[in-house]
Amino acid sequence: MKEFKGRVIVPGRAKGRAVVVDSVSFYGDVDPKKGILKGSGRMLSGKILVARRSHGSTVGSYVIYSMKSLGTAPLAILMKRTEPIIVVGCVLADIPLIDALPDAFFEIVRDNTLIEVDESGKVVLYD
Repeated sequence: MKEFKGRVIVPGRAKGRAVVVDSVSFYGDVDPKKGILKGSGRMLSGKILVARRSHGSTVGSYVIYSMKSLGTAPLAILMKRTEPIIVVGCVLADIPLIDALPDAFFEIVRDNTLIEVDESGKVVLYD
């Protein structure tokens, strides 16, 4: 078990398996109806999305909100550096969002790592 601390943008609790990407665009990279990443088919629904950064259109905020309404949203989003598009989407959808996680976190987290986050910004990786 390893613990990290990040900056809380949208508070909340979540526990689930990681889906790790370098960068994500909710408008373009994600199929909101299926809750998957286009191309790879990896499921975001019911997972914790881990991304160093995001890119893309302002429509991404609405896509995040839409995913929550459809029941296909990630449980939480963890980032190195977030941007307003992701912040607005997570606020609207009430999805926990933590950023400013240290490089060491991104060096060891992998797909399917079990992660738990809390309101204080604590992120726990379980072996």
